[in-house]
Amino acid sequence: MKKTARAFICIAVILVAAIAGAYGLKALHDKYVYDTYPLKYQTEVEAASRKYGVDKYLIYGVIKTESDFDPNAVSSAGAIGLMQITPDTFEWVQTYYVDDEYKDYTVEDLYNSGINIDYGTNILSLLLDMYENEDTAVCAYNAGVGHVDKWLGDKTYSDDGKTLKEVPFKETENYRHVVAQNKSCYKRLYNSETE
Repeated sequence: MKKTARAFICIAVILVAAIAGAYGLKALHDKYVYDTYPLKYQTEVEAASRKYGVDKYLIYGVIKTESDFDPNAVSSAGAIGLMQITPDTFEWVQTYYVDDEYKDYTVEDLYNSGINIDYGTNILSLLLDMYENEDTAVCAYNAGVGHVDKWLGDKTYSDDGKTLKEVPFKETENYRHVVAQNKSCYKRLYNSETE
């Protein structure tokens, strides 16, 4: 889906929600908003957001983009669950946990929504610390640290070695825009309701 189409969908959802709210059509408002941008797994998302210091709207943006809230989603690359974590990434994250409560988790545990959100948010936290730029961290979440480091070192893709002006992988280029759009929609729709 093109960026303009995604932006149009987000704006349409917000407008319909606003109009429905203005005319007292709460049922229409709720159905449209919650069906398109649901606040599923709110307890798990907010707990992970607090634990790792990651914006909850970014977490929702990643979940919406990765699995559209399907805890049983499996990609062709073997990524599992809500935040689509691969077995290799799962093992990489395991090295960052020092708490014994995590040492016995297996890849199969990624189907558990709470564990998946915790691990996925930890990954985002590590990437945000590593790159200090949300857009770059989101690209690394999709394409991997090795690719992003290579792009940051290439003047074709990065002027400052910190931000990406262009991404050579079309999937990752699209991914970063979709996550940003989904995050923005969540923030616009729910910011005043959940604060």
